[in-house]
Amino acid sequence: MADIYLDNNATTRVDDAVVAAMLPFFTEQYGNPSSMHGFGDKVGRALKLARAQVQSLLGAAHDSEIVFTSCGTESNSTAILSALKSFPDRREIITTTVEHPAVLTLCQHLEQNEGYTVHYLAVDRQGRLDLDTYRALLSPRVAVVSVMWANNETGTLFPVREMAEMAHAADVLFHTDAVQAVGKIPLDLKSTAIDMLSLSGHKLHAAKGVGVLYLRRGVRYRPLLRGGHQERGRRAGTENAAGIVGLGVAAELALHYMEYENAAVRRLRDTLEQGIIAQVPSCFVTGDPHNRLPNTANIAFEYIEGEAILLLLNKAGIAASSGSACTSGSLEPSHVMRAMDIPYTAAHGTVRFSFSRYNTAEEVARVIEAVPPVVAQLRKLSPYWDGKTNAPVRDPQQAFAPSYA
Repeated sequence: MADIYLDNNATTRVDDAVVAAMLPFFTEQYGNPSSMHGFGDKVGRALKLARAQVQSLLGAAHDSEIVFTSCGTESNSTAILSALKSFPDRREIITTTVEHPAVLTLCQHLEQNEGYTVHYLAVDRQGRLDLDTYRALLSPRVAVVSVMWANNETGTLFPVREMAEMAHAADVLFHTDAVQAVGKIPLDLKSTAIDMLSLSGHKLHAAKGVGVLYLRRGVRYRPLLRGGHQERGRRAGTENAAGIVGLGVAAELALHYMEYENAAVRRLRDTLEQGIIAQVPSCFVTGDPHNRLPNTANIAFEYIEGEAILLLLNKAGIAASSGSACTSGSLEPSHVMRAMDIPYTAAHGTVRFSFSRYNTAEEVARVIEAVPPVVAQLRKLSPYWDGKTNAPVRDPQQAFAPSYA
């Protein structure tokens, strides 16, 4: 079993303080927060505190702008569908080619089954957007723009503050999937034009099954879930009290550790990248090297499969992840690598190492030691690698260059 965990963009360890805060709401403080008695009132006050804690982390102007949900996916769907229902005459959406499936799958459904036109903004080799193209797409026909704050595979940060201003100038709602950004970089939403934002608790050391939709005061809104009066009528269903309380504590801790995240965690990531690149030929870091999350390293190892690397790293006690996905029995590069036009020889071999405040320099040293022999072992099996010269095969007849198409 892996004992070095470098897959924090997938999920994080629940902080001990978060667990301690949640436990009483399973046993002692089990009242329904909507009930008008002492049991319910205690839970209701705990939820109010959690709302304020999340408000502080996001830099929102009002605690009423925080709507608790079950996860980032629910928040994303609610934001996009609410915008479409609020502006039924507008039949266009703007998003990007590198969004998380929680946004892309919904947009594709709306495009294929409900007749919406979806504009997918392309990215360059470093995962950056062209704002001139974006500006040209904004029009009165667009109901909503949905652009992630940080890419989950590469960590590349998008200029969502500027994009939100541009959307507002065109009288278009702006939503950002900030699941990877919240807790890692300062946000201060009250100083932005962002209308809606999604976050998920399990990405910032809270429990799974709780999320937030930030809804700027005054924005047109249509709830996804209807029923009771919970969340001021914006999200029906009895609140996940324990999860919400835990998320509040996690938000407070994220603010406390923000400086550490952007200094010490960044140094761990940089040390890992430098150590691997210095020892392994034909590998490179993907994404924008100057504008990305402090915790994310996505490294492409050419001429081998990322899944094979992960299996051998797991045997060595190291947990990481790959952008590749198994579809219909054939391994394909991730949609993010394809959108960035990463060479086919490298797109198959991407490995994402994502850090948290729990990782150490000793762990990084172990990973740097483990990766080169793993890569060397796999390249011995590759017909596209010359073991004698420790370099790619030079014969163009043996070149590995199929088309993405």
